[in-house]
Amino acid sequence: MLPAVRPLSALCALVTTATAPAPAAPDTTTSAPPTAVAAPAPLRFGACPRSVPSPPPPDRVECGWLEVPLDRENPHGRRIRIAVSRVPASGTPGERRGVLLVNPGGPGGPGLSYAVTKRAKLPESVRRAYDVIGFDPRGTGRSAPADCGAMGGLFDSPAPDPVPVGRAAETAYLGSLRRMADDCAAGAGDALPHLSTAETARDMDALRSALGEERIGFLGVSYGSYLGAAYAALFPRRVGRMVLDSVVGPWSWYDFDLRQSRALLRQREVFFAWAARHRSRFGLGGRADEVRQAYARARDGLAAHPVDGFGPAEFDRAVYRALGRTERWTGLADGIRAYLRDGGTGGLRPEAPFDGAASRTYESANRIVKCADGPGPAPARVLADLRRVRRTDPLPVLTGMEASACAFWHHRPGRRPGLGGPDVPPVLLVASEGDPVTPVEGARRLAHRFPGSRLVTLYDDYSHGVFASRGNPCVDGTVAAYLVDGSVPAAHVRCAGPGLPTP
Repeated sequence: MLPAVRPLSALCALVTTATAPAPAAPDTTTSAPPTAVAAPAPLRFGACPRSVPSPPPPDRVECGWLEVPLDRENPHGRRIRIAVSRVPASGTPGERRGVLLVNPGGPGGPGLSYAVTKRAKLPESVRRAYDVIGFDPRGTGRSAPADCGAMGGLFDSPAPDPVPVGRAAETAYLGSLRRMADDCAAGAGDALPHLSTAETARDMDALRSALGEERIGFLGVSYGSYLGAAYAALFPRRVGRMVLDSVVGPWSWYDFDLRQSRALLRQREVFFAWAARHRSRFGLGGRADEVRQAYARARDGLAAHPVDGFGPAEFDRAVYRALGRTERWTGLADGIRAYLRDGGTGGLRPEAPFDGAASRTYESANRIVKCADGPGPAPARVLADLRRVRRTDPLPVLTGMEASACAFWHHRPGRRPGLGGPDVPPVLLVASEGDPVTPVEGARRLAHRFPGSRLVTLYDDYSHGVFASRGNPCVDGTVAAYLVDGSVPAAHVRCAGPGLPTP
């Protein structure tokens, strides 16, 4: 158990050179004010679906439904139901601090079970203080799930090489993006413009009201940080204590995807050097360039002769997933070695985070939300950026470039959500210095939108997801003290990370 307030040690040093974040930059892309709708009825909780795990006794999880308008500009039109879960606080009434909404990321990630799984990792003082509330955001899980059908062939196996080389391949690539946009428009129908971050933030406020809370606490990871920042912009006076972990920066989704693609290339170089240092373990070469050559041989071989539906696109997805968490690096290196040795791809087929139906919903909601959040790129820019990335590295990892499909989207949002604002109480932002999925620059940029807030950085770390995830006492103690006691550090905080793993 971590104490509510943990002394700062050499492993958790205050950065005294920055006693306060810079003033918030003016936000010229704020969302329209929320349209008034009738207050939601109080939530009634009961049994949860079987897919929601049970916490260990004496804790319990309960579930309910929140009904909201699909389109808040038409509050008397079609309504959808949002699936909600709750694990009540385990402490005394005097210890209770309210509710803590949690979001696991995406966009597209369901959160009904997350109330149980994330709560189990939280410091005990936080578990005692908060009812942890999970929910499936609109378009995900059980909350009006999105369906884009074939998604332009995304689920074909093996899929075409995701890195187009030459004009014919580039034309085919753009064609697949257009088909994906067409499929999403056909599948989502009139919901297409309304499965957005801003609308989900408004659902969160309806959930706050239905729970009878004046303010809400919030813990958002990855995309959840973007969702939390959007909620803060819309409802600054409803924010209690907010933690934004593994932060998405304040860019358009397409620009964010580009930054992520460059960060993944930097991370892959770290992986190559790490595998080379452990040559006796992996046998991929004793220098980083030799490991890179082994990597290229594996990918080229799968492009020429896919194995049981596993080709270059599937290889890149496995690489994308592995690069984001250093504990997966050993499996990736072993998988490359095994393929080069005997042609098997079992080691390169990580367990999927979702089953088939849930995966389709995730991929659909991911594109729909990104494209509903703001204007997409022009097709000419998509090609120009692809060529630029290939000049940087002929083998880029483009798996995370989901917003490219927005070039052909069937509606054109006028603005992206506002993020943060000068009236929001101090929040904590948390980042890993070497995270390639949400590069740390995004946290530093977003911090400027939250005056008086603090950034907790885990340095010498290369993984995505930090608080109550990396097991770092400095990070977890600092965030727990904030959530439970409202203790805002005097300055930004740097915590020592674990470094690269030993295979």
